[in-house]
Amino acid sequence: MRAVVVRSFGGPEALEVAEVALPGVGAGQVRVRVAAAGVNPVDALTRAGVLARAGLMAVREVTGIGWDVAGVVDAVGDKVTGFEPGQRVVGLRDRLDVDLGAYAQFAVLDAGALAPAPAGVDFARAATLPLNGLTAWQALDLLDLPAGASVLVTGAAGAVGGFAVELAALRGLRVVAVAGAGDEALVRSLGAEWFVPRTVPDVAAAVRELVPGGVDGALDAALLGVTALGAVRGRGVFVAVAGGSEPVGLRGIRVANVWVSADGAALERLSAPAQEGRLTLRLAGTLALERAGQAHERLAGGGLRGRLVLVP
Repeated sequence: MRAVVVRSFGGPEALEVAEVALPGVGAGQVRVRVAAAGVNPVDALTRAGVLARAGLMAVREVTGIGWDVAGVVDAVGDKVTGFEPGQRVVGLRDRLDVDLGAYAQFAVLDAGALAPAPAGVDFARAATLPLNGLTAWQALDLLDLPAGASVLVTGAAGAVGGFAVELAALRGLRVVAVAGAGDEALVRSLGAEWFVPRTVPDVAAAVRELVPGGVDGALDAALLGVTALGAVRGRGVFVAVAGGSEPVGLRGIRVANVWVSADGAALERLSAPAQEGRLTLRLAGTLALERAGQAHERLAGGGLRGRLVLVP
């Protein structure tokens, strides 16, 4: 089968389409015929060697690329229940230290990392859900705010931020969204009650004008760090979506970082609002597997609203 791998860290040209053996299926595992694989910033960081240099993964002879999977069950291993060949599924491959990732014709995942795909949703759009949807979901779990509380979401027009705004609103939270000036209509349509352009001189001051005393919590998808911390009230809560971007918890603020993990049960709970249209799956475009390098170049260029998806 064909798969995209990295043998030597570097730019988009380091992505190699190789012929590799069809992966076997072990106990508790499911092999998926990949119909679509999302392209995410973590893929570019893996490819460039940033995560290896940070000590988050070991250097390998061959590194697989890609986390998001949407496709059809091809085979199931022993002790697998709830999945059968031919079933449409979505899943998250959350390990960095593997030879094969989601950029491939077939991918093997633990059964607990999979969920039924949203009914009536094409594979390309379904592939935009796992990584970014679960990151937003797990970040909101860490915030643990009650309905009616206020939450700041930075990077609200991005893939994680957009899901965070919608999911926060679905949980009954009042959302202050920070995004580009041209994205106000978008983030309000996703459920934001208030909007702050990211270009304001002082984000914290602008937020506090809208929510006197500061918001109860912040989900920092734009990695603003201490700049966003000032918008949170004393003894509030702050969750960052990338390691190393979290600020010191001044004023008694509880600070956490979300390290996303595969969770089939949570992914199934995300699939329901996605298929009902209450969770927006934003697709920036599709490319053939062989054009993975081009997809990474477009990702690096910025400005995407939604995710690019590779279609094997």
